[in-house]
Amino acid sequence: METKDGRKGSGWTKEEVRTLKSVFRNNSNVAVAVILERTTKAIERKAAKLNLTKTKKYLRGLGKK
Repeated sequence: METKDGRKGSGWTKEEVRTLKSVFRNNSNVAVAVILERTTKAIERKAAKLNLTKTKKYLRGLGKK
């Protein structure tokens, strides 16, 4: 599918954007991609466009296992 400006891919619905905003900050990009059935690259691009960031708590926990 092409968007109206000729790029490939599908646009984001309001519901998808709402979900992205609610789950992005405390979940991995891979987990968010699975939830939204999109690629991690699509998640990264949309999150950047919306100025979304991960929480400090989430980022601190990345190195612990």
